[in-house]
Amino acid sequence: MPKVAYHATCTGAGASGQPRPRRRISEDSANRRPYDRWKRLLDLLAAILVLVLGAPLMALIALVVLVAHGRPVLFRHKRPGLHGELFEMVKFRTMRHPDPDRGLVTDAQRLTRAGRWLRASSLDELPEFWNVLRGEMSVVGPRPHLVQYLDLYSPEQARRHDVRPGITGLAQVRGRNALEWQAKFAYDVEYVDRRSFLLDLKILLATVWVVASRQGISAPGAATWHEFTGNPPQSSVSEADPANRR
Repeated sequence: MPKVAYHATCTGAGASGQPRPRRRISEDSANRRPYDRWKRLLDLLAAILVLVLGAPLMALIALVVLVAHGRPVLFRHKRPGLHGELFEMVKFRTMRHPDPDRGLVTDAQRLTRAGRWLRASSLDELPEFWNVLRGEMSVVGPRPHLVQYLDLYSPEQARRHDVRPGITGLAQVRGRNALEWQAKFAYDVEYVDRRSFLLDLKILLATVWVVASRQGISAPGAATWHEFTGNPPQSSVSEADPANRR
């Protein structure tokens, strides 16, 4: 898969008005732990189990998507993974293709009833176990966001890429899309620092509850989520951000 030169930047300009210097994230910065090897093995076992046992369900979902949205059945999109390496994430489609002539422009207009159900149940995420099998994702880790966000992260937020992105993660069980972006990133970095088998197990169990209760499916006032446009000034960062709690 293609790679990008992954840099983390401080948003905005320095005191001199010049852009702040960029910092290369070394592959050694992940502070690898003994659990990381076991985590990869557990990911492989989980991916094989879900892809084999879940094949009939995924075939049924594919049929529903085909009827509701047409072809293609899968949504494919480039996302940054471990150390910023780009990979093609796959999900079931939940939206119709953009079509201004039919009034299908915004996410709210393109999202179908079947798509809302798939998102609410998180069944649209099932094909991502293929990404897990390929080693591009993990079952648990920070969610992979858009490539254009890379240059908007602060150096601290960029540490979320020190581990493989996940299908579910700490931010997903602490509020999901209802969280502000700064809170999401703070939980992602917290996961990087605290990752362990016990934490992964707690996140997986909490994910079942979050999905069953349909919490935080979309951001307030949005059909899906609000685009990340950069960090606010340090003084205005929300007190809800767990990084600011003492």
